[in-house]
Amino acid sequence: MTLSELCIRRPVMTVLLCIAVIVTGIVLYPTIPIAALPSFNSPVIQVTATLPGASPETMAASVATQLEKQFATIPACR
Repeated sequence: MTLSELCIRRPVMTVLLCIAVIVTGIVLYPTIPIAALPSFNSPVIQVTATLPGASPETMAASVATQLEKQFATIPACR
């Protein structure tokens, strides 16, 4: 007797088995651990630089570029 033959001959058993699987899934759903998005801490640096009276081009060339070069030397946290 194959599984399909058993399900055709006993439809009440098939329905009850399906309901049992669904109820079991609903009951156990809250206990499933969520590991798809693990928590992590990302290092963040916030820097504010001012140069009164400077144009955006001057800030980019003389301040921001120098800061970026210095920040590139900082080793990555692990």
